[in-house]
Amino acid sequence: MPTERLRFPGHAGDELSARLDLPDGPVLATALFAHCFTCSKEIPAARRIAARLAAMGIAVLRFDFTGLGHSEGEFANTNFSSNVEDLIAAAQFLAGRNMAPDLLIGHSLGGAAVLRARAGIPSARAVVTLGAPFDPAHVAHHLGAALEQIQREGEAEVTLGNRPFVIRRQFLEDIRQSALGTALADLDAALLVMHAPRDMTVGIDNAAQIFQAALHPKSFVTLDDADHLISQARDADYAAEVIATWVTRYVEMNPPAPPPGAPEGIIRVTEADPDGFLQDIQNGPYHHLSADEPEAYGGTNKGLSPYGFVAAGLGACTSMTLRMYARRKGWPLDGIRVEVSHDKVHAQDAIPSGPAKIDRFSRVIHLQGDLSPEQREKLLEIADKCPVHRTLEQSSEVETRMENDPAADLFEAERAAAHSAG
Repeated sequence: MPTERLRFPGHAGDELSARLDLPDGPVLATALFAHCFTCSKEIPAARRIAARLAAMGIAVLRFDFTGLGHSEGEFANTNFSSNVEDLIAAAQFLAGRNMAPDLLIGHSLGGAAVLRARAGIPSARAVVTLGAPFDPAHVAHHLGAALEQIQREGEAEVTLGNRPFVIRRQFLEDIRQSALGTALADLDAALLVMHAPRDMTVGIDNAAQIFQAALHPKSFVTLDDADHLISQARDADYAAEVIATWVTRYVEMNPPAPPPGAPEGIIRVTEADPDGFLQDIQNGPYHHLSADEPEAYGGTNKGLSPYGFVAAGLGACTSMTLRMYARRKGWPLDGIRVEVSHDKVHAQDAIPSGPAKIDRFSRVIHLQGDLSPEQREKLLEIADKCPVHRTLEQSSEVETRMENDPAADLFEAERAAAHSAG
């Protein structure tokens, strides 16, 4: 997955540091990610979500707000409103690259910021919040005893996330005037609220208030036992997968025409977990799959194995071929089920040793409907004409048998009885 390191001017002209995570293939949509309060673009949740979305065809720009991370400027002079202005500046920067953001994603206070920034980013058709507060003033709860000093002296040094930050009175005044009620009512974009019930930093009641204040279309998805920073990889991966699926309902994604000779388009496989075997599989904007290995072979079992996909292709092609033939003939085929198994394990075959093995696919076909024995026999013959079967049998052996169901046996018995009576 290619990543560009970029810089662009923020709300006050300071250079902001950014990363643009790009898909290996065509860009189907663009997202703008806002990190949490005093965090940076490199927080694990931001990196993980951006990487997974990019693997699914969605480019993601994540950047450090003014005075944070590798961005220029003085954090003490910033506030919630300046974060919103930085987001709008980032959107304008993307628009200058013909990548105006379709999707806004905000984590914690960044979630509140994208809700407010949406009015200044007309290209955005969808907004996602992750553990966001309903009222930006919620941040003041984490300043503890320093609140009194800030009010009395105008500023105070506060330790947040084991780092010192100077917070000034103007920051407190700004967040107190930044309620989101109007922004939510006038959002004019689809909204996805994601929040963990056990979030001890921003309570789940914030998600309820955001959801209730927004107009439809709106959705809520729980992050279960994730922590506020979404620090676990599995939680960030889950959030990314939900976002990628949800956004296709609200953002138009137009992939380029497939290249000559590849009518089904390009299937792109991107490694999702370098410590295991999990793979992101993308075929256009609407087909996202996962491949993995069983836990017994070092995987996490989050998707079909590579041979599992081959078997699935054989089963699907068989069913489609039978349906096509029966439909053309007008035969009473009411239902089809194909069971496929493969007797080799991909993880063992990945490192060849000894003489080559032959692949054997066992295929069991279940047909429903008042089909005659002759029709069933013909369909068994047609199954072997399935295009995937033909492809596999060039170097593999495909074993096929028909599984008779009780209805078929009863139909055959009735035919035999009628023939004897005649």
